[in-house]
Formats: sequence, structure tokens, C-alpha cells
Amino acid sequence: MEVSREEVFGPIMSVYSFKTEEEVVARANDCKYGLASGVFTNDLNRAHRVVANLQAGTCYVNNYNVYPVELPFGGVKKSGLGRENGKCTLDYFSQLKSVYIEAEDVWSPFDN
Repeated sequence: MEVSREEVFGPIMSVYSFKTEEEVVARANDCKYGLASGVFTNDLNRAHRVVANLQAGTCYVNNYNVYPVELPFGGVKKSGLGRENGKCTLDYFSQLKSVYIEAEDVWSPFDN
């Protein structure tokens, strides 16, 4: 369905049947966007296997659209670059610079 391949911002949830995990992961990844995904299951091992293979910036398990301010949030593919929230946001907008200062007298052959 087209609605499953677009980045729709609204109260929409697509629910499909599937036979294998590989099939459902391939179907979920078959779009140009990857902001968020959700997995509902009673099997925590299955949840870990599936989310490890989903191409999405955020993966929810047995909930959806929950993101505390300290949890990084952002997409992959055409759903954006970088992350909002959390320490990684500061890293994204910062550049590391190392500075070493010698506090003792420094010998120089150019001193008179």
C-alpha cells in the first residue's frame, strides 16, 4: 500500500500479516524513509531480531511515539540527518579541539 511507503504524519497505523520475519523486515525497509518503526510482540527475542534489521532511526517495541528528552530521536534514509535530544545532539553541533599549553619556560634558539 502506498500509505506504508510515505512518511505520513498523522494517526495512522499499518497492520499486516506475515509468514516470516524476513518477509516483514523486507517489506518494512522497502521505502525511502526511515523515521520510526514499531514492533508489537510477546517474544522479546523476536523483537530484538526484528529491530536489529529495521532501517529506522527509532524503533518502538510494544509502544509507540514515546521519546523522553534524553533519548536521541531522528531518522535515516530520507527522514533526516542527525539526532535531536540527548548528549549526541551536543556532539553533532560541536567540534572537538585539543589544546596543549606548556606552563614552564620553553627554550628557544631564537631568544637573545
